[in-house]
Amino acid sequence: MSGYVLAIDQGTTSTRSIVFNDRYAVVGVGQQEFTQHFPRSGWVEHEPADLWTTTVETMRLALADAGLSAGDIAGIGITNQRETTLIWDRETGQPIHRALVWQDRRTADLCARYDAEGLEHLITERTGLIIDPYFSGSKIAWLLDTVEGARAKAEAGHLAFGTVDSWLIWNLTGGRRHVTDATNASRSMLYDIARGDWDDDLLRALDIPRALLPEVLDCAADFGTTDPAILGTGVPILGVAGDQQAAVVGQACFSPGMIKSTYGTGCFALINTGTDRVASTNRLLTTIGYRLNGTTTYALEGAIFIAGAAVQWLRDGLGLIERADQSGPLAAEADPEQAVYLVPAFTGLGAPHWDPHARGAMFGLSRATGPRELARAALESVCFQTADLLEAMHKDWSVEGERTVLRVDGGMVASDWTMQRLADLLGAPVDRPMVLETTALGAAWLAGHKAGVWPDMEGFAAGWRPDRRFEAAMSEEERARRLAGWRDAVRRTLTR
Repeated sequence: MSGYVLAIDQGTTSTRSIVFNDRYAVVGVGQQEFTQHFPRSGWVEHEPADLWTTTVETMRLALADAGLSAGDIAGIGITNQRETTLIWDRETGQPIHRALVWQDRRTADLCARYDAEGLEHLITERTGLIIDPYFSGSKIAWLLDTVEGARAKAEAGHLAFGTVDSWLIWNLTGGRRHVTDATNASRSMLYDIARGDWDDDLLRALDIPRALLPEVLDCAADFGTTDPAILGTGVPILGVAGDQQAAVVGQACFSPGMIKSTYGTGCFALINTGTDRVASTNRLLTTIGYRLNGTTTYALEGAIFIAGAAVQWLRDGLGLIERADQSGPLAAEADPEQAVYLVPAFTGLGAPHWDPHARGAMFGLSRATGPRELARAALESVCFQTADLLEAMHKDWSVEGERTVLRVDGGMVASDWTMQRLADLLGAPVDRPMVLETTALGAAWLAGHKAGVWPDMEGFAAGWRPDRRFEAAMSEEERARRLAGWRDAVRRTLTR
């Protein structure tokens, strides 16, 4: 069988489809951006049709770019923006509302009610998560209570909930499969990550009918076959993982203690804790890293809501740059004497603070502050937030004698300046891989391995190669001074 695998990488601002060969090389790519909708402050939505049509179009573009047909593809892997919530009619396939994006904060008051009802302990104990609008559970409840007739239809079994992977699989299979994988399910505030099943106590607490929910499978499993009308012939869907877990796989972080951090719209760092489900005492999330052959590997995760989005803000909001890749060179020219800090809480702060009401702020401005200093502050904000996450991780779980090495991926890692500053502020090496499409590669490995055309975990890990290692060059004194300034800026921004 062919070693070609098609990976769908459905992200927050664009959809990409990538064809990999059996040497993990990219041989075909299709990418399309789509519109973000912001109907109110803190509200973020996507048109479900945009997620679907860009997926179909990019798959076709990637196959054409590779000079292949669907019959050459051994399997499809899907990785997706997590927590983004859709509900649709099982009979018509029509969504009842726009998708509520993971960044959406409209359910902050609902989450405050859950907290006041004393649900935090139960949610954390069962799901490893905390109560926050970030996760799917409160979004589902909001849709059921807001869209006219939705709750009655859900209780009658006429509606289906899904994260983006489920929505795409439903459409790819012509409505024949309503499924998800364990990693996406684990981000719902409704899934018991120890038992591996939807939790009836949580469903009752959030008033969500079980009939709404998809079947949960391993990350490498039979998720169905595409409708032949879409690509010309049916192709099996054999791998699914939420984007951050797919990056864990793509970075071959299969051993406990290995850490990866992905820099896309947001930033997400995960440390593999093996079969140990570690309860965080530092406001990190305990989550499923991946589940293969019925065995769950856990991870501790820190979520940063604004990473690459800070660069988009420089470009689209302030007009300081025309292209994202101009941010690093601009930051390199900043005045080293100015200590300017951006706390990019545009949609609240994630780990380890979890303050949904915080908003962005900038500190240390002077008359001499200009575009260069603002660019540096935006890029450094991502590095500072990563340092906070890694400090929390090492407080929760560490391996004696192991040197921290951070494997990075995502659009921002192409910037040498940003990666060097990241290593400097972490005081640790940063490894950038040869294959930057790590998230898509992880989904591709899940599908390729399930199809029997790609190697096992050990073989895949042996093929991982770094493009460059960035070593810390900043003095301990300067690092400590900069981190202290950052943490003071965050303290001034928090609302609780």
